[in-house]
Amino acid sequence: MGNANCHDVDKSERQWVHTMHFPMYVVKVSDFLEMEGAPKPHDQMRQDNLLHTWQEGMFVIFVSHQWLGGAHPDPQGRQCAVLRSALRGMMDGSLKIEPDPVTVMNTPFSLARQSLACQQIADGFLFFDWFAIPQITARLEGVNEDETRSDAALAVQSIPAYVEVSSLFIALVPELTHTVTGARCNYISWLSRGWCRAELWCHVLSDKRNTSLVVVFSAKEAEYMFPLDWQLNTIADGAFTVESDRAAVIRLGELAVRAKIAHLASAGPLSSYRFYLANRAQLLGQKTTWDADAFLQEFRFSSFDAAAKDTSSMNGIMCAVFASDVHLIRSLAASEADVNFRLHGLGHFGYFDSQTLLMAAAKSHSPAEVLSALIELKSDVNMQAANGASTVFMMRSPEQVRTLVAARAELHKGGPPMELSPLTGAASWASVETVAAMLESRCDPNPELRGMGWGPLHGIAFFSRSNRNAKEIAALLISHRADVHRRVRPRNRYCLLCAVARAECAFNGFGASSLMTRVFASMPGITPLGMAALVGAEGMTNLLLESGAEPMANDRGDTPEDLAAANQHFHVLQSLATFSV
Repeated sequence: MGNANCHDVDKSERQWVHTMHFPMYVVKVSDFLEMEGAPKPHDQMRQDNLLHTWQEGMFVIFVSHQWLGGAHPDPQGRQCAVLRSALRGMMDGSLKIEPDPVTVMNTPFSLARQSLACQQIADGFLFFDWFAIPQITARLEGVNEDETRSDAALAVQSIPAYVEVSSLFIALVPELTHTVTGARCNYISWLSRGWCRAELWCHVLSDKRNTSLVVVFSAKEAEYMFPLDWQLNTIADGAFTVESDRAAVIRLGELAVRAKIAHLASAGPLSSYRFYLANRAQLLGQKTTWDADAFLQEFRFSSFDAAAKDTSSMNGIMCAVFASDVHLIRSLAASEADVNFRLHGLGHFGYFDSQTLLMAAAKSHSPAEVLSALIELKSDVNMQAANGASTVFMMRSPEQVRTLVAARAELHKGGPPMELSPLTGAASWASVETVAAMLESRCDPNPELRGMGWGPLHGIAFFSRSNRNAKEIAALLISHRADVHRRVRPRNRYCLLCAVARAECAFNGFGASSLMTRVFASMPGITPLGMAALVGAEGMTNLLLESGAEPMANDRGDTPEDLAAANQHFHVLQSLATFSV
């Protein structure tokens, strides 16, 4: 998977992994842009001659989304309104699809972004389940049973094939309220659903040249999905409205993973083949151990010595770490494998250049015994990546915390240039239990601000829309007296980056600038509440307001209301207005 621009439609001969049991119906993007209000169902779309049968060579955008009603996916047309605005922005260049923030924090200093091929979108087609599938419901018992042969059932069974033949995958996840349950529907809720995970897996695991995943948060915000968001959200652990779907959909995921590995085995690259093979057990929720002969044969090393001495991006010990195979790790270390190996060439998988083997183990949620083995074998717990982050910054479980505390890791300070405290990293991406373990180890919820100038509460506010534990983590930090009014104070090179971003916003207009430009322009003086408003995190906004946070302006003079409005997060504006009365 890569954050690449859309290539021409791949018309070469390909072996499809999934079967299309029912024709794929799509609508022209140009026709969709002319529509208004709630989307019409399949039968009415056919009567209006708006549906076209998929043919190889079409540029198709597959739209994955969460239903907002029981009998209708978008009763008020609010999701579709966001999609229309976003597509128009992609076509006219006003909406840039940007790298996810984690990638920005781990790559060389740049606010550069990429745009999709505007003309391909304008001339393309759209797959949207309500348009494409006859008499589809939100999911009823029996619709996916083998004996069911209705058109709707056959079309639902064909969704993996529809994803596979599509050219672009969009996750449509604006924060909206379900009209029946009152639940908030957003990126976290979408990503929790088993069928949505299956859709994105079928896309990213296909052999298409472009397998980027585009996440649309609002009409003004679209970014490429951080790769670990799909790798660490398995189909087996997903939520299913109909529990009997689980086994069948898990089989689809297994088919996609095995087909991906088989394709890479013959077509390469070897590094990707090894990455998926090493991660296969975790992706499929299984446990696998490798004996020496099978490891060498399957991972294509000529000998244990060659595997240990290899310096490629997926050398022997990298494969062993991703496979969480402690016996292999020890055997390779005995053959002089570098246990302080620095990663390279795996950024498209979410593992960035200059990070270490120990960091990869931590952020991939490896069991603590993997980290313990590496530390025993002399992995340096305090080595830092190029951005100053250490392994402690990337811990994902309380067991990992205890392992690194026992190894005397530096728990309180990060290195330059970011200089973010390890607690800021854990608060942003880990679990409540992980943060609690760090607080028990006397990590300061109000650390000295250096470098990038964020504290833990800023971090969880900014990343809250992708961390399902965000509110609980923020509440825990606040209970330990984290300052809800603390302002971001960038230092050194981050001052320069923020100044450049502010100049760009002054020239182009704040609302017309890219998301990351707006973020860096807004950083000096922003509070956690401002961060939450900026990214449209309603639950976090409400928690901070309930905890006494005042709607203070940043150094640029932007209030939380201004920041929410600039990104068209109207739901947050309602919360801010309610608390200001």
